[in-house]
This record gives sequence, C-alpha cells and structure tokens, in this order.
Amino acid sequence: MTNSSSPIKTLAIVGTGVIGAGWAARALSQGLDVKAYDPDPEGEEKLRAAIANAWPALERKGLAPGASPDRLAYASSVEAACDGADLVQENAPEREALKQDLLAAIDAAAKPEAIIASSTSGLLPTRLAAKLERPERLVVGHPFNPVYLLPLVEIVGGEKTSDATIARTKAIYKSIGMRPLHIKREIEGFVADRLMEALWREALWLVNDDVATTEEIDAAVVYGCGLRWSLMGTFLTFHLAGGEGGMRHMLHQFGPALKLPWTKLVAPELTGELIDKVAGGCEEQAAGRSIKALERRRDDFLIELLALVSKYWPEAEGRPNAI
Repeated sequence: MTNSSSPIKTLAIVGTGVIGAGWAARALSQGLDVKAYDPDPEGEEKLRAAIANAWPALERKGLAPGASPDRLAYASSVEAACDGADLVQENAPEREALKQDLLAAIDAAAKPEAIIASSTSGLLPTRLAAKLERPERLVVGHPFNPVYLLPLVEIVGGEKTSDATIARTKAIYKSIGMRPLHIKREIEGFVADRLMEALWREALWLVNDDVATTEEIDAAVVYGCGLRWSLMGTFLTFHLAGGEGGMRHMLHQFGPALKLPWTKLVAPELTGELIDKVAGGCEEQAAGRSIKALERRRDDFLIELLALVSKYWPEAEGRPNAI
C-alpha cells in the first residue's frame, strides 16, 4: 500500500549520510518505497539506525498510510538503487567533480522519465549537469537538516533544465509534505544558506573576539530574533519594526545604520584557538548528551513548532510558492 496522493512510488537515495538518511526517513514516513546506496561498507547499518532514531518523531508528526521502515531496500550499487526509481536524490560530498561523475552514472542508470535531484547546498546545477546525456531532467533539490521534519526545499534548475522538470519536482516534493521554493536564478549558495552563512560568519567573529560565548550567542538567537523569524521571517519582522509606517518608515529611520561598520561580513581565520573556543563551547552546551539525544530533543521541539507555524500561517495564507 502506497501513499495514493503521491506522484511517485519509489525514491532512490544515493549517498546515505545525514542528508540522505533524512530524505529516506521522510519518504518512508510518506508511504513510499525507498532504495538506497552508499559506498560506505557500514552504510546500511548507519542508515537504518538513523531512520530508527527519527521514526518516533515521525510517528508523533503523523505517518501516511502504508508508511514503514520495512519499505527500505539497500542496494549494492548505484545502478541497482536507481532501477525503477521515479526520483533519484543524490547526496554525495560537496565536491563538484565527484558529483559530476556520480550524476552521470545516475543519468545512465535511471529510467528516462526519472528526475535526478542533487542535495547540494551551493553548487550550480548547470555545472553539475555537464556530463549528463539528459541534462534537462537534473535539478538541485536542496533540503535542510533534519530533512524528515523541516519542510523547506530549494529547487534550482540549470541552463538546460526543462520547465516540465521543475513543475514535476515541485509536485513531488509537495506530495511528501515539503514546501518547495523555486530559485529562479542560479547563484552559489542559493538563498537560505547565504542568509545563514551571514549570521554564522558574524557569530564566529563574536566568539573569536571574546565578545560572547557560543551559549550566549545561541541564547541571543533563541530568545530574540529566532522567535520572530519562526513566524515572520526577516522582512515582515522589520516591517513591524516601522510601526504604523511599516517597512517604508523603518528603512528611512534605521536605514542609515546599515552604513555603520557593525558587522565583519568576511569569515575569521579558523585558527586552532578559535576552533577550540567554538567546539569547546558547544561541548559544554551539550552537557554530556549524545548527538542522538540532542537530535531527539530537537525533533520534539520542531514537531510542536511546526504545528504552531501551520496554525498561524497555514500554507502561507494560500500563496503556493511562499513558505
């Protein structure tokens, strides 16, 4: 029994690290069959353990009819994983040459009508498609960790990606509970990661210059901007900051401050001292809890938070491409 509302039946996962495992867990929770492959000799064991760790959260979130971890088949090769798949999601390390060769192998193995999507967080699809016989079917499908809970997925087409491929990819991702954001222009890092990287660079400087600890910076986000961003994002938050005059008043009043040298913009050098500060701070915050335990705590929080977002902004008030 499959999810009858889904335009696909089988998802292939090539590369089963954190992101690949997240894709697998999401697809299985939506009642799909999943075929996976990774060259890691311990890949299957790690993948099944990751799915088992995620499954309690997915059960609380709600499973589709027929959803089961038992619908995972672990393949012995790229070709075997791609056989019969409607969508092949590639999740290899962020090395362009490696991805080009792997995507070419997927292109040769996947059925002609299958879509090929790369989970790359910043590489351009036109370059990734350089060795494909059918470049029109390749897209970037960039998700966010944990993939099985966070709904955002950025879709980016290359110069030869067809409009039909973009439309089909959006429909597929929507059918498994995701919120696709079509990035209409190729740009390194796309949109969400460019925004996160700007905050990340500034956070590293604040630690590097002993302005604040990792825990203090995280508190600034959690109890400040992060709460507002969960509902309104960046622009609508500043729109409210302008009072009755909205964004226009905010820009006139606070716009000149943008010229002040408050931020560093470029990343600091990752010296051994800075690495020790950042890693040590995070280890202190973890307080002895394992990564798996922290993941389960995060998942519990995200399930409740996603329910609130859905309550206050269901389907982004009807705008199909908004989040």
